[in-house]
Amino acid sequence: MADLFTDQDLAPADAPLSDTAPLADRLRPRALADVVGQEHLTGPEGAIGRMVGVGKLSSMILWGPPGTGKTTIARLLADAVDLRFVAISAVFSGVADLKKAFAEAKEHARIGKRTLLFVDEIHRFNRAQQDGFLPYVENGTVTLIGATTENPSFELNAALLSRAQVLILQRLGHEALATLLDRAEAVEGRPLPLTPPTREALIASADGDGRFLLNQAETLFSVDLDAPLDPAGLSAFLQRRVAVYDKDREGHYNLISALHKSIRGSDPQAALYYLARMLVAGEEPLYVLRRLTRMASEDIGLADSNALVQCLAAKEAYDFLGSPEGELAIVQACLYLATAPKSNAAYKAAGAAWRSAKETGSLMPPQNILNAPTRLMKDIGYGKGYAYDHDQPEGYSGANYWPEDMAPQTFYTPTERGMEKRIAERMAWWRDLKERGG
Repeated sequence: MADLFTDQDLAPADAPLSDTAPLADRLRPRALADVVGQEHLTGPEGAIGRMVGVGKLSSMILWGPPGTGKTTIARLLADAVDLRFVAISAVFSGVADLKKAFAEAKEHARIGKRTLLFVDEIHRFNRAQQDGFLPYVENGTVTLIGATTENPSFELNAALLSRAQVLILQRLGHEALATLLDRAEAVEGRPLPLTPPTREALIASADGDGRFLLNQAETLFSVDLDAPLDPAGLSAFLQRRVAVYDKDREGHYNLISALHKSIRGSDPQAALYYLARMLVAGEEPLYVLRRLTRMASEDIGLADSNALVQCLAAKEAYDFLGSPEGELAIVQACLYLATAPKSNAAYKAAGAAWRSAKETGSLMPPQNILNAPTRLMKDIGYGKGYAYDHDQPEGYSGANYWPEDMAPQTFYTPTERGMEKRIAERMAWWRDLKERGG
């Protein structure tokens, strides 16, 4: 069974820490005003600031990237409104731990001490376990604060979300990360052994994660260097941070959405950036190729029919070359799509045709365009009166191909972009022939 950590187990928020404690712990904020990068929540006009102002918390879900202060904010909230603080992790805890936490919360409630239950990685609890929180949140036994790096709308029960306010923490920006480094240098009493450009490189390497940045700073403080590091020296000295990216989670869908919309918006530079983000983070190249191939038909279509050919050729090239050589073919396909003329006419036509097919059921095509492989079928009129288009003066008969009980429909309307402009002209010419009687 996992241990439950309460405010009796942990040092008070304003208690000094040993010089041997990790730097991130020594710099942990002692008040909400000290939390950096989340002023939209913790400031006087923010959701958290307003709750603290009136001295009453509602249950909430703190959603944000790693290292943005979720645990720290929860602890400070308990101190700010004088609640007993209990923290558990969904990674290491189970039903028995939750039952113990709820039972202890009930006992403390009887003597007038309410409990703030902080659940780290709350999305790791299954649906049944999440349901277990509901009665205790509803009757006020606990004020629940859940922390998650995953989109709550995907990972948490609707019933639990309806009882908790979702607050979004932002990845720490440059200013917030620079402030953390300033504080680290003040605590250590010396500057980091970095040149100014290297300091900027260190901040960029954190990817918005304050905890990671402070851990890197602590490593730098632990060694004696003859001279400040330049960016190349820093890269060799510190382990490169791997981009946060779960291929089955929200980051995956965010980046593929950004790639798709950049291509649709004809921005080859942004499209190439998001493609690189995905591949550098370890996305499966064939997944990217499948999505590019879909875009070729959805967003370009007949405006440039070579777009689909480029994507299929890129797939063949990647299969032949493998990685990393084959990734250049993916880049070529991506850039081709982003710079091609755009049309969603085929995509819209498909949707309209599918809807019509479902609505009209099994209407029989007109008999004149049906094959008649048997004598009986010929006798009852199959194929009778069929006009063979190649025998017509313009190679176009203008015959009716729609079921008798269905009026002709218009599903596909080409745009004036790319090759579709020529297609539109050809279709207009056919309409004119038909109106003139073929």
